[in-house]
Amino acid sequence: MNIKEELIEKIQSKTLVMGVCGLGYVGLPLAVDKASHGFQTIGFDIQQEKVDKVNSGINYIGDVVDADLQELVSAGKLRATSDFSFVKEIDFIAICVPTPLDSHQQPDISYVRDSTAAIARNLRRGSIVVLESTTYPGTTEELIRPLLEKESGLRCGEDFYLGFSPERVDPGNRIYNTSNTPKVVGAIGLDAAEVISMVYRAILDGEVHTVSSPAVAEMEKILENTYRNVNIGLVNELAMLCHKMDINIWEVIDAAKTKPYGFQAFYPGPGLGGHCIPLDPYYLSWKAREYGFHTSMIESSMMINDRMPEYTVSRAGQILNRLSKPLNGARILLLGVAYKQDIADYRESPALRVMEEFQRCGAETAYYDPFVPRCRYQGQWYTSLPELTPEVVGAFDLLVVTTAHSGVDYAMATKTGIPVFDCKNVMKDFQDRTNIEVL
Repeated sequence: MNIKEELIEKIQSKTLVMGVCGLGYVGLPLAVDKASHGFQTIGFDIQQEKVDKVNSGINYIGDVVDADLQELVSAGKLRATSDFSFVKEIDFIAICVPTPLDSHQQPDISYVRDSTAAIARNLRRGSIVVLESTTYPGTTEELIRPLLEKESGLRCGEDFYLGFSPERVDPGNRIYNTSNTPKVVGAIGLDAAEVISMVYRAILDGEVHTVSSPAVAEMEKILENTYRNVNIGLVNELAMLCHKMDINIWEVIDAAKTKPYGFQAFYPGPGLGGHCIPLDPYYLSWKAREYGFHTSMIESSMMINDRMPEYTVSRAGQILNRLSKPLNGARILLLGVAYKQDIADYRESPALRVMEEFQRCGAETAYYDPFVPRCRYQGQWYTSLPELTPEVVGAFDLLVVTTAHSGVDYAMATKTGIPVFDCKNVMKDFQDRTNIEVL
């Protein structure tokens, strides 16, 4: 049998050995899905703490069910290691490592490069490598392929298959998860596209949509999140204008979304957070410059969204000024530091930038977040207040709602009489709005 036939036979018989490089928000749920569908799965991570937790059946990702992980580990279907020599045992490995921005807001693909090199040194003939990390169009063919071929001595399309299938992970989403979200696959060569798509159909419940190349799949992922970045930039700019015009932007959006076609509601906020929306447009604008092209609309929305933390603090200062209180020396309590509601993920959270800007202006800050008891930002650890009581709230000059967590007693907080700057409109149904101002 040739490579394609061998791989198809292994998929159908469920003897294909799966691998996942990077056991974070994307990688661990994917590894669990692979193992739960009957495939032997090995997870790779350079952080020994994660490896040890997985091997002990200890879950650390909100989208993974604790009992599922424990059962798969106990049954021997899933294990983890930091030793990349075990790649020799793998038939299919997905790369799910971080792709952050560097200090100059340019793509940092060092995690992808290092992971690829480690895989390449142990790659064997008949294997499949798929990049899932969000990146700029061209990464798979311009970076991954040469690295794999040089380090392994194997030929892409002849000795191994290579593709790109963007992760679609929305932490905390109660409807869509890794298993049931449609998957996009782009690969180098028709055979690779067919086999890789077959693998995902065997381990996921959602539709698999195959495109003509990795570059199309890479651009597709950038489009998804740039679309959201641009539209959020639009409503953030309108929020600033509406404030000057004494118009409630939240009421405007609620009215607009009554239209059953041609409009999708996006909402303003203190900035953008998470692992994709604040970062992906930078990847595209960086790559576009290689072609002498400037993504003017995208870059404009990025600038608007990037300035929202500063705008939030400026508005907070105006609230305090009306009360004859200077921002310098004021005590500010932020309600929420997670980047979205009801999750513990604070990656790129705008609340942390808001807190930093308050401190730069001389204010004293604290935060309360029942989902994030501790967080690390700019090399410093911060700890949440243990509880939210009238006595705790009363010690501050201003409350700023930066994350719309459910379960927080906002009514109690407002009844203290302390002014509230509600950046998420969580108090929209409160009748007494004497001390509430919205973004």
